[in-house]
Amino acid sequence: MPPLHRVFLVGPMGAGKTTIGKYLAQHLKLRFADTDTEIEERTGADIPWIFDVEGESGFRDREQQVVEEMTLWDGVVLATGGGVVLRPENRRALAGRGFVVYLYATVDEQVRRTRRDKRRPLLQSGDQEQTLRTLMAERDPLYREIADHIIETDTCSPKTVAQRLVRELQGDA
Repeated sequence: MPPLHRVFLVGPMGAGKTTIGKYLAQHLKLRFADTDTEIEERTGADIPWIFDVEGESGFRDREQQVVEEMTLWDGVVLATGGGVVLRPENRRALAGRGFVVYLYATVDEQVRRTRRDKRRPLLQSGDQEQTLRTLMAERDPLYREIADHIIETDTCSPKTVAQRLVRELQGDA
């Protein structure tokens, strides 16, 4: 197993980055952190409010600053927002500072997991499935570009995905 003192989880909304990340951190005996949670704690506002007030570009500026700092933390499993890969600076920080795991989920599964979620600003207007298809088409190549490992999350529980990921990283799969 490579020395995993910084594991960064990327993937689309609904892939399970936060939930799987918490289990993975337990298995690897690392702390868990989440870029969206960090942004909310620093601003005192939730992500939808930041999107409403500052727009997506304002949110992405905040996200870039947090990614720049958090990717330097040691002993962490870091869950990132689905759009973190849009900025080249974020992709460089993630790929250059840790082990990047792409948690892949099909669009159908993303729709199923996010259909009632009101905390995802990009899904609050228009056709949710079409939005997710468009985002996936744009972001999937970027996730793959920086991924050291890809694991599919559609068919297993988050706990099972984390256990399988640990086994795969240890070469026991």
